Amino acid sequence: MFPIAPTPFTDAGNVDIEGQRRVLDCMVDQGVDGICILANYSEQFLLTDAERDTLLDVCMSHVGGRVPVIVTCSHFSTRIAVERARNAASAGAAMLMLMPPYHGASLRADEKGILEHFLQVQEAASVPIMVQDAPLSGVSLSVPFLVRLAREVPLARHFKIEMPGTAGKLRALIEAGGEAIAGPFDGEESITLMADLDAGATGTMPSALLPDLIKPVLEAHRAGKRKEAAAAYARILPLINYENRQCGLRATKTVMAAGGVIKSDAVRHPLEALHPAAREGLLELARELNPVALHWGK
Repeated sequence: MFPIAPTPFTDAGNVDIEGQRRVLDCMVDQGVDGICILANYSEQFLLTDAERDTLLDVCMSHVGGRVPVIVTCSHFSTRIAVERARNAASAGAAMLMLMPPYHGASLRADEKGILEHFLQVQEAASVPIMVQDAPLSGVSLSVPFLVRLAREVPLARHFKIEMPGTAGKLRALIEAGGEAIAGPFDGEESITLMADLDAGATGTMPSALLPDLIKPVLEAHRAGKRKEAAAAYARILPLINYENRQCGLRATKTVMAAGGVIKSDAVRHPLEALHPAAREGLLELARELNPVALHWGK
């Protein structure tokens, strides 16, 4: 259970450093196994380089080893990805997460370039790497190529699979890669978690909205109590679905603001705040389940 930490902003749009510390404390209290920072769900694409550096230092020092931290270092430029990876490793990151290099709709590296990209990151940082296979990149990462990547870049043996048909791809990856696949994970707010666990996923990377309610699903499934896991998942799935389909990255901030974790649920333009009706729909579902984020700060 490695949820993505949101990046809180003030109403004026500035990074809320104290709010970030409270987010991290709340996540630790949610019982997470680790925290991922500076990911897409953290609005990393709306942060300046200086803000990234500040948040890296703040997050790593404040977590202080209480749980492992994954630092996202994605960039189209291999040189910049390497620099980010080196900085993250120096700060104490337990793992790095990277998407394959892409920019916009058409600038993408080929398989040779992707392999070299990850090899250079591995050489610079020498910590485990989570390869993020998500639709946002527009890059097609075939199962044979992912297996090749795991074998030729030994530190890149963890995979966050978020593509359509996630369970099928996870199953094929595990079957083809065998012991080379150390960490098959899913993401997408855990919206396909049960199918993915049945396919062999060993972890998930949801948002920080309700990891305390998702973790029992993982634990029950791992203990062989599939029926219990399915029942627990069915109970929380409406909220996960609403988050994924109606709210996106704004959902966690909305719930954390309502729960007193952060002062503002602001996102940076051109993103827009949730429509009041969508906000109330989200909170209605959240109140029924009462996740830690909804009452942690009260």
